[in-house]
Amino acid sequence: MLKNINWGIIGLGKIAHKFAQDLLLSENTKLYAVASREISKAKEFGEKYQAQKYYDSYEELAKDPKIDIVYIATPHVFHFELTMMCLKNNKSVLCEKPLGMNAQQVKTLMEEAQSRKLFLMEGIWTRFIPATEKFLELMSQKVIGDLTSVTADFGFNAPQNPDSRVIKKSLGGGSLLDVGIYPVYISLICLGMPNKIAAKARMLENNVDGYCDMEFEFQDGSVAKLESSIDTETPTEAFIEGTKGSIKLHRRFHHTEKLTLTQNSKEKDFNIKYKGNGYFHEIEEAYHCLLAGKTESEKLPLKTSLNLVTILDLVRKEIKLSYSEEDITL
Repeated sequence: MLKNINWGIIGLGKIAHKFAQDLLLSENTKLYAVASREISKAKEFGEKYQAQKYYDSYEELAKDPKIDIVYIATPHVFHFELTMMCLKNNKSVLCEKPLGMNAQQVKTLMEEAQSRKLFLMEGIWTRFIPATEKFLELMSQKVIGDLTSVTADFGFNAPQNPDSRVIKKSLGGGSLLDVGIYPVYISLICLGMPNKIAAKARMLENNVDGYCDMEFEFQDGSVAKLESSIDTETPTEAFIEGTKGSIKLHRRFHHTEKLTLTQNSKEKDFNIKYKGNGYFHEIEEAYHCLLAGKTESEKLPLKTSLNLVTILDLVRKEIKLSYSEEDITL
């Protein structure tokens, strides 16, 4: 029997607005409550997206018995603390990426969710975008043969505001965790875990990376060349090369609506639209997982999130990027 899922949202910034808009498109879910540290902001957001309740306390939202799952859309450094708080209040969680600031945090969250039999997923919307689904279908069919390389970049020119969450070190700023995670994710789902990582970065005045260049090598001889930037606009495309052809994920590849398959110098385009702002598809995945009583998504299992953050930890070690003395243990 179908059941409507009640969502709560913690953190009401730009992404939360887009997510809430897509919640309105889902027949199976509704926004029940929202929370901000400012009650006026929570009230305005809640009224705009038809939430029944609004709070100026994250903990009060987490304790609301009518909420089934909480979407966490705060800056990176608060993800672990807030996800843990929701889990301890027996709430399932969809947390924006990165799920934690390091592998130890992600392991702790995984253990907590599994011990309570609660659903937990990292908000990597890329995985659920219809064009990504088509891409993975093509990959499973080995239409381009054995993979030899992945090349991907993600760069944009962020306003150089030292208090911006994209730049501020105390909020987990820098290109790697904000947008570099997407090229690394594409590399991971295509080639798996690298056995050699080389990385270099151009650091901003506050010692977060404004630009990061990464090269991964894999056991089978394949390679990945990845870039991220928050001070330069880049094509934001991904190219996957194989022994029998290649696939291009067009701009912006992390929520692309166009793929190009090249074989024998012949190109075939796939134009596949996503619904709403693109968050609709991960909302539906969470709904189906909750309905089936699953504690994680088969499409985006927690092991993938752990592998992803493990790679990010290793890149951070290479570029000497640390957010606090206790933050990273390798």
